[in-house]
Amino acid sequence: MFSVPFALRRPWLITRDLLQSRAHPDLARLRAIDDPESFVWRILPHAARTFTASITLLPADSARAMAVAYLYCRMLDTYEDLLPDAAERERALAAFAARFGGDGIPPGAAPRIARSRARDARDQTHVVLVNRCRLVDRVFASLQPVVRQHTMDLVRSMAAGMIWSSQAFRAQGGMLIDAAQLSRYCRTVIGLPFLFAVRLHLLRSGGLTVTDALQEDTLQAGEMVQLANVTRDIEKDLKRGIAYHPALAGDLGRSAGEPGVRERIRAVREELLQRALRLAPAYERMMLALPFGRVSLARGSGVLMLAFTDRYYRSCAALVGRPSWPGPTSALGIIVRSAAHVVSPALAGRTVRRITAAFLNATAPAG
Repeated sequence: MFSVPFALRRPWLITRDLLQSRAHPDLARLRAIDDPESFVWRILPHAARTFTASITLLPADSARAMAVAYLYCRMLDTYEDLLPDAAERERALAAFAARFGGDGIPPGAAPRIARSRARDARDQTHVVLVNRCRLVDRVFASLQPVVRQHTMDLVRSMAAGMIWSSQAFRAQGGMLIDAAQLSRYCRTVIGLPFLFAVRLHLLRSGGLTVTDALQEDTLQAGEMVQLANVTRDIEKDLKRGIAYHPALAGDLGRSAGEPGVRERIRAVREELLQRALRLAPAYERMMLALPFGRVSLARGSGVLMLAFTDRYYRSCAALVGRPSWPGPTSALGIIVRSAAHVVSPALAGRTVRRITAAFLNATAPAG
């Protein structure tokens, strides 16, 4: 385990993760790491993309817990992504959740995934993560009992949600057929991890509980963020026979270059973009409801996540032919700005309000 305080390692971790290639990972190194903490922080950027910086910015104990929880979620995502047979996929998801027998009982072995299932370099890192799950389990074992319980609850809830979505896709020919199903899917994939993060913060703030209103806002905020992944991956998902909108039912398995497909993708992407942007007030309400101190790493992390989401949706607006809005474009610039939000509640509030207003303004009819 590391002996250098996390506060001193944080700047290096954030900088290293910005420079790390996700397209060309050092798989040999990831397979050779034996120290659990080192493995968690080395593989996290390959699992979490822009989430890594938001996790690393958290207070040390929250950052470790969030990293472990997110890696478990990425493992569930990997079963969902790389096991095309629905029955095999659902068995793996159920087995992963069931291996957590209870607090004080070490998790059982995670179902392994053959290296041959990986389609590209990023998939290969996710296979390494799943097959070296025992290292993440050792960090999990070092967390506080109440945090371990929240982590187990997250894994079980997320696995159940993914089994539901797998069954829905199977029964509906590779489709989610309406807005309610898409909302349920998004809340499972990102909403539940967001709710876990909120519970961690309230635990640090004196053991406060999540109100019904805060839970709903948190799930909506997670839905807004997950729609970024959905809109980004439409073409890739269609090729593998998956679509999150009924307008694409006839395009499953087709390429975006085929006649008519590109325009339908553009129209669906625009519709989902508008849906996501309208959820922005929930993120603002979530941030307002959380008890941040005068100096708060968690507040900076929350604003950083919103800023990264804002950057993506600005690019998405331009992609579908709608007016974009100004904002920083480099990851480094966004992270540097986040430091001020740690020490300035007023600036953080202005930033959240500005992004929320930009999102809502962008939902106005074009032209």
